[in-house]
Amino acid sequence: MAGLKPHPQPSLASLASIRIPSPSLFPPPSTHSAPSNSSFLTLAPSAAHSKTSLPAKDEKLADPTPSSSISSLAETEKGYGWEVYEDDILPDKSLPKPFRNLRYIVLNIYRRLFTVCFLANVGVAAWVVTAHKNSVPHLGTIIIGNIFASVLIRQDNIVNGLFYLFTSVPHFMPLWVRTTVARVYSLGGIHSGTSVAATAWLFYFTVQLTRDVHKCKASFELGVVTYLILMLLVTIVVLAMPAFRRAQHNTFEMVHRFLGWTATGLLWAQVVLLIRDYKEPTMPLHIALRNAPTFWLVVILTFSITTSWLHLRKVKVQSEVLSNHALKMTVDYATPVPGSFARLSTSPLLEWHSFATITVPGRTGFSMIVSRAGDWTGKVIAQPPSEIWVRSVPTFGVMNIVPLFRRLVIVATGSGIAPCAPHVYAKRTEIKLLWVSRNIRKTYGDTFVDSILEASPDAIIYDTDARGRPDMVKLVHHVYQGFNAEAVCIIANQPITEKVVYGLMTRGVPAFGAIWDS
Repeated sequence: MAGLKPHPQPSLASLASIRIPSPSLFPPPSTHSAPSNSSFLTLAPSAAHSKTSLPAKDEKLADPTPSSSISSLAETEKGYGWEVYEDDILPDKSLPKPFRNLRYIVLNIYRRLFTVCFLANVGVAAWVVTAHKNSVPHLGTIIIGNIFASVLIRQDNIVNGLFYLFTSVPHFMPLWVRTTVARVYSLGGIHSGTSVAATAWLFYFTVQLTRDVHKCKASFELGVVTYLILMLLVTIVVLAMPAFRRAQHNTFEMVHRFLGWTATGLLWAQVVLLIRDYKEPTMPLHIALRNAPTFWLVVILTFSITTSWLHLRKVKVQSEVLSNHALKMTVDYATPVPGSFARLSTSPLLEWHSFATITVPGRTGFSMIVSRAGDWTGKVIAQPPSEIWVRSVPTFGVMNIVPLFRRLVIVATGSGIAPCAPHVYAKRTEIKLLWVSRNIRKTYGDTFVDSILEASPDAIIYDTDARGRPDMVKLVHHVYQGFNAEAVCIIANQPITEKVVYGLMTRGVPAFGAIWDS
């Protein structure tokens, strides 16, 4: 089941053939732009092949501005300049290390939701034992209820509805309220918590059912189906552990998909057999099914699983190679809101890959940036497709929370700029963009880079080729303070995201980033 993911996206440079004639979705840069009175060394939009990175430490900054603005730029550099970041002294982290690690790592929002779901089931278990409600039909209802919650919290339309609800909190609400609801992307904790709970309950159910089979209260075939489901759920849960999921993500997805489908089919057989074996002898089976809550829960969860596949289709795509590292793909089957991602595949039954959608206000369709990150992306860049499979609807991810804030620092590393770009174009929130990457024009192309700088002329571009790797926590904290922002959103790889979010949160700065829970 797909998770909410913001997915760090790809990069771009030499042009390839355009398969479908359509206008570029990146807004064209103006031929000139007024310089921004930035609080940091920044780059204004420039003509093709112009320098777009901060200067190396010993290199003098070329003047891209008219003479009338030289003094103002020099003053801002002197007052709040580049070297100030390196000289900053970060505030101390809050709480002693064991306690802050417990709060921000061990008990992050995702794990808190997992714990709440699991402890709620522990409470139900205590009630079941003390109230002697441990009959097989009662246990079956509890199991189906957990599976129902696990499936529905991952259903794309429900995910979008929850994001829409949580991100509708107005700006006049206190910041602590808005930063709390912004963690909506951690709802995957409910999925994992109820899944593990359902598996634990199934062990208990299997023990009780085995006794009933031996006493001839339940059928042998119900026992066989139950043992098969138990084997499948245990396999799914074990292979969904974070270490395996990260190391073998494609295998994890196929196991989750095919074993999940198989378990769903067996669940239908189990529910029908369970109701048949434990109904009143005089009651017809179809009446017993109609009156059983578990039957309707299985109907709804099955429909939830199938809905995303009902949208499976192959769409035409305009492919443009930007460099040997990145490809821009443009489609027109939907126009998602900023902060969404779409799923793509060349083999619908085997593997799916999620990419951030890039929309431009006033234009239909969207683009995606595919960067080289493995065999699949490498093949797509080398052989750009003219058609590709899509399924479900564009789904909201972590960057959908941007409109909750008045002023926000958005941090992107490399192709992480893709999920950030639609917010830069939309301008619904006052944004300070920090883009840390290497040789962005060669990788992503002049058109895309200029469109970003046109929409955000005071964006900060940190060229790692020229300056080396920055101290990301110190750099982001510096920009956050200078911009007087309410929060920080970062799209980067997992180690950088976790380091920056932890480094800021432990210093009292609200910070958000992907959590890699799917």
